[in-house]
Amino acid sequence: MRILILGLALLLLGGCAGGLRIDDSHRSVSQSSRVQYVVLHYTSTDMDNSLRLLTEDGVSSHYLIGDHPATIYRLVDEDRRAWHAGESEWEGRTWLNASTIGIELVNEGYQDTPAGRVYQPFSEEQIDALIPLLQDLVKRHNLPPGAIIGHSDIAPQRKVDPGPLFPWKRLADAGLLPWPDADAVAREQARFEQALPTVGWFQEQLARQGYTTPQTGVLDKETRNVIAAFQMKYRQRLYDGEPDAETAALLLVLNGMPH
Repeated sequence: MRILILGLALLLLGGCAGGLRIDDSHRSVSQSSRVQYVVLHYTSTDMDNSLRLLTEDGVSSHYLIGDHPATIYRLVDEDRRAWHAGESEWEGRTWLNASTIGIELVNEGYQDTPAGRVYQPFSEEQIDALIPLLQDLVKRHNLPPGAIIGHSDIAPQRKVDPGPLFPWKRLADAGLLPWPDADAVAREQARFEQALPTVGWFQEQLARQGYTTPQTGVLDKETRNVIAAFQMKYRQRLYDGEPDAETAALLLVLNGMPH
């Protein structure tokens, strides 16, 4: 009897040890990466605090790029969700933690001084490290033009990072995002200086870019914040949130490009 019981136990253990069997010999062609965007941030603090915050404090990102040296740290695997975006929206998609890769760059952000807000520049070596990382992500996840965005793009009412000193043009020169042709912008700006579009036109064009924008025709604080976020990316010398002729020209030219 004892031998029979022992034999049954071994059979049961053998079945458990075999585990779940899944046949992977057939794969669907109807699939794509879960990653739709890459979101860029600055950490607002130094290297030691950045690592502590992003590994121990309830927020996280997939990658962190140090300042000196510009080491790339992988903190969260790409197939897992990191907590970097918060309440966010882009191109009508909301709560973007689930569909994005977050990259934080060690940078203390800004200080408010008597002379105004002063932002900290990014180091050359950080951007030299960031660009090949982005190129790799774009290739592996088959991301379209315009898929690399800032935290201020997806949350313009509460975030300004990566800020007006982030070198978006360098990313464009590396083929990572669309950039408006300067001659085309100048032609459209001259036209808009004769007659500026309505606030409703600006709101519509910003929404076409992907921004969550009021569609009220009223130049309220929320609309100004969205305009400022757009300007911090494409016109960094002046990001006052005013709907002027140059901003209109940038929007019109960009919305005529693939994104």
